[in-house]
Amino acid sequence: MQKNQPNSSPKSLDSAIPRYRQVKEYITDRIDRRELKPGMKIESENRLVELLGVSRMTVNRALRELTDDGKLTRLQGAGTFVAHQKPQSALLEIQSISREIRDRGGDYSCDIILLAEEKAKPSLAAAMNLSPYSSVYHSIIVHMDDGIAIQLADRYVNPDLAPDYLAQDFTKVSPNEYLLSLSAISEVEHVVEAIIPDKWVRQLLQINAAEPCLVLNRKTWVKGDVATRSSFYYPGSRYTIGGRFRPSKRGSIQVT
Repeated sequence: MQKNQPNSSPKSLDSAIPRYRQVKEYITDRIDRRELKPGMKIESENRLVELLGVSRMTVNRALRELTDDGKLTRLQGAGTFVAHQKPQSALLEIQSISREIRDRGGDYSCDIILLAEEKAKPSLAAAMNLSPYSSVYHSIIVHMDDGIAIQLADRYVNPDLAPDYLAQDFTKVSPNEYLLSLSAISEVEHVVEAIIPDKWVRQLLQINAAEPCLVLNRKTWVKGDVATRSSFYYPGSRYTIGGRFRPSKRGSIQVT
């Protein structure tokens, strides 16, 4: 883990605000500006006392509360580090993971594990309303934020609806963005489950055998035809899926 020094001297503290809160704001501001990134080691308590001109008790309280807030992680004998935050994806929305990461200030990258034409096995063919062993496009991509895997996307695509899918450079445009640029989705099915993933998933996400994953299974339709069938794996310690919903007058769900 990397130790980080501030790029500039801290501002003088405002006497009208409690000192421990000012220390918290100083550190939080550096995290928000990504001067301090997840996994980075921050200054020691003694160094913060020297930089900010406050007591060690004040610094200790600020660090303790930031740890309780999930902003920092304190390791006995090692120091204090910026915590990896758990972003939340909207349950009923379809959005690009690359845009989601960049919108919150992250450093997006991906590894393309598979991009190929395959023969649809009977179970997959039935789920996608295709003839058994007809052609289907298959991609497996690991999406990362600051080099840390947060989603494995295992996606099957109907070639009739995206004939040029295999020719795309998905390091520059995400599959989601590309598919949405072709046709408007007319229907979506989402099913979420918690699992202990198979070994190949754990290896690609770089998680241990005991860590559960959230899996979002998605099927999309375009004008009555199944366009995609996908499974998105999220490490349970790094990601959450949720949403806020408002019932309509007729009892259906509206996403807010």
